[in-house]
Amino acid sequence: MADWTWWLALAGALVIFELFTGTFYVLMIAIGMACGAIAALMGYGTPGQILTAAVVGVIATGLLHRSRFGAPGRQNSARDPNVNMDIGQSVNVDTWSEGKARVMYRGAPWDVELGPGALAEAGSFRIVEVQGSRLIVANK
Repeated sequence: MADWTWWLALAGALVIFELFTGTFYVLMIAIGMACGAIAALMGYGTPGQILTAAVVGVIATGLLHRSRFGAPGRQNSARDPNVNMDIGQSVNVDTWSEGKARVMYRGAPWDVELGPGALAEAGSFRIVEVQGSRLIVANK
């Protein structure tokens, strides 16, 4: 079997592996291997093929890491409504004591604290963050 077919077989195997893992980094290495196949077709020897595959794979991986796809924005999970279903829900607070209160929420007692800029007055509040068993709330 020719060298270029080995490179393409390895690249294809990595593409299939990437489908199972869901990471684009493996795909970048597969691109490097495909470039190794091109180097083999162009008549480069084994060291040239390996060097081409390695350089292209490293460059592609580096470019992916610097892109918005490789480094997703780090978001505080305590404030992320996609992680915590309580974010954005309402709670009713009857009385405040030094910026803190105790309320029943989802059938259980919770500690409630005022978020930045919120006013300590009785009424309905929106949950903006969950820190353990504490709800951080803001005025609606």
